[in-house]
Amino acid sequence: MSEIAFSNLTWDQVVILDRVLSEVIPIHGRGNFPTLEVKPKHIIHVVKDQLIEQGIIVKDTRLNGSIASYILASHNGITYKDLDIIFGVELPNDQEFHVVKNIVLGCLLDFLPKGVKKEKITLRIMKEAYVQKMVKVCNKYDRWSLISLSNNNGKNVELKFVNSLRRQFEFSVDSFQILLDPMLDFYCDKNAKLAQESYPVVVAESMYGDFQEAMMHLQNKLIATRKPEEIRGGGLLKYSNLLVHDFKPASEAQIKNLERYMCSRFFIDFPDVGEQQKKIESYLHNHFTGEEKSKYEYLMTLRRVVSESTVCLMGHERRQTINMITFMALKVLGEQNILPNTDHVTCFYQPAPYFTGERQYPPYYGIPGLPPPIFFRPYYPMNFYMPNNMK
Repeated sequence: MSEIAFSNLTWDQVVILDRVLSEVIPIHGRGNFPTLEVKPKHIIHVVKDQLIEQGIIVKDTRLNGSIASYILASHNGITYKDLDIIFGVELPNDQEFHVVKNIVLGCLLDFLPKGVKKEKITLRIMKEAYVQKMVKVCNKYDRWSLISLSNNNGKNVELKFVNSLRRQFEFSVDSFQILLDPMLDFYCDKNAKLAQESYPVVVAESMYGDFQEAMMHLQNKLIATRKPEEIRGGGLLKYSNLLVHDFKPASEAQIKNLERYMCSRFFIDFPDVGEQQKKIESYLHNHFTGEEKSKYEYLMTLRRVVSESTVCLMGHERRQTINMITFMALKVLGEQNILPNTDHVTCFYQPAPYFTGERQYPPYYGIPGLPPPIFFRPYYPMNFYMPNNMK
C-alpha cells in the first residue's frame, strides 16, 4: 500500500463508521409494498456472501464518496445523502451482470417483514417495488453496474458493482473510500466487542492520490481536482453544490479553467436543453431532499457558473440554457411561496408605451459584462369600491 494514498482510521472515526453501518435505513416500497428496515452492515454481508456463493469473485467492499468524507470529517460539518457502497468484483461477461442483479433482488426478499407471503413475489416485482434506478456501463474503460434502493428522504442505498472504473472521483473532497472487510469480519465474531483497546484496523484510501492533501482540502472545505478533462458532465452540478455548501476554490487562478472544462463537458454529455433540464431536476431530487430552501441558491449558483464560464456554445444556445435554469429557479420560489433575496437583484422600470413616440418602445438596459437580469413582476390584487346598494 502506498503511504501517500492510504491512512488508518482513528478510534473516533471507527466509532462513527460503526454507527453508520448499524443505523436502520428504511427502503420505501411503492404502492402498498411495506417498508424494508435495513442495516447497511447486514445487506452488505448478505450480498457479499451470495456473490461468493454464485461464483462471483469479490475483491473487496468499500464505502465511497460523501459518506466516507462524513466519517473522516463529520466534526467539520460534513454531511452526506446517499449511502454509496462499492463491491469490487470481476464481471467478465454479461451473464455476471444478470447474476448480480438477481442476487440483490433476492436478498431484498429476505428483508421483507414477517407475515408477508413471499411465494408469489417475483424478482421483477421486487425491482418495481424497491429499486429507484439501475445502471449498467460496459465500454473500453468502464465496466460496472449500479442498483439504487429507494428512500423517500433522499438517503438512498446505492450498491455499485465495479469491475473497472476509469474515474472514481470528481474532486479531492469526495475521493475517499473506506475498506469495509475488516469491519465485516469483526461483526461475524459474536464474542467481539468494539472497544478503544481492541478494534479492527480500518483503512481509508484517497483516489485523488495524496491522502493528506485531500484531507486538508476536506477539513478546510476547499475545491480541487486532478485531470479535470476526465470529469463527466455531472461534475458541474456537483461543483455548484459544493459552492452552495460553503466550499471555496483551493486555487483562484485555476478555478476558471476548471469551470470551463466542466461547462464544456456538461454540454457535450447533455447537448439538448431538455436533457439538461432533466439532469438538473434529477440532481435536485437526489441531493436536495430535505433542503428545499437551498434549491434556489443552488440554481442561481449554477446559473452564474454557466453564464460566466461557457465558451463552447453559440449565443442563442447559451441563452436557452440560462433561461431554462432561471425559470427553474423562479418555479422553486413559487413552490415555496417565498420572495428571493434581492441584495444582488437589479430592478428595471419600463415606462408604458404611451410615454414614448408612436410605435416606439423603450428597451430594457442591462449592465455590460453581467448575466442577464431576472425580472420580477409582483402580483397586486385589484380592489374595487362598490356602493352598499350595489352589493
